[in-house]
Amino acid sequence: MIAGALQGKTAIVTGASRGMGRATSLAFAQSGAAVVVSDLASQLDAGEAVVAEINALGGQAAFTSCDVSRESDVAALIDFAVDRYGQLDIACNNAGYQFPPTATADVESDDWDRVMSINLKGVWLCMKYELRQFLKQGHGGSIVNIASLAGLVGIENQGPYAASKHGVVGLTKTAALEYARSGIRVNAVCPGLVMTKMVRDFLGEDPAVHQLVADATPMGRSGTPEEIASAVLWLSGPGASFTTGLAMSVDGGWVAR
Repeated sequence: MIAGALQGKTAIVTGASRGMGRATSLAFAQSGAAVVVSDLASQLDAGEAVVAEINALGGQAAFTSCDVSRESDVAALIDFAVDRYGQLDIACNNAGYQFPPTATADVESDDWDRVMSINLKGVWLCMKYELRQFLKQGHGGSIVNIASLAGLVGIENQGPYAASKHGVVGLTKTAALEYARSGIRVNAVCPGLVMTKMVRDFLGEDPAVHQLVADATPMGRSGTPEEIASAVLWLSGPGASFTTGLAMSVDGGWVAR
């Protein structure tokens, strides 16, 4: 990505207060975009800290709260971006949720519904309003959805999560076909093991468990949020101008097995 390649662009990142969302927000800002940093209201302090980091680097950013499972929140998020910066050009739909390992037959309905409402419905709602804004503006746009390794292969004891992420990949490919002639590109990044807070909460704090999981990756290590952000940045920028409908695995070789 050429420095300043996103100059004059406006980007939204959901789930942006930490981990991959934070890294992506910083990457967008460093490439010249104004960034709307979005997360739950409970993450206000962390979200504002990301905004402060961007401002300290000389970038432009603003925080607004959004629960992606609520349609009114998503509509307000898009309005906020346009009111603040005049347009919307790029969106990274990153907000997600994962719960502890549970065999398929033991999953409770409430757990299923929560995973789907955030991981799948939330992405669909964001796409719905992002696409409408892109079409209204009439000069295209780019959406990158954060799926998962679990959107490409099965993961034992993660039925709802894998189903939701497979759904994200399906939505990505469908929308890519629907809006290609409008200059709108829709892609997905499918991270493997990345040591974010959500993953640490999922795995626990035992370093031996972390190492065991990392060793299962062909490259022998976990990824970093910045490595995922780099992929999102490329897909969002001019270098990927002929790329749409891609589910890009960034997983240290996991799905190459």
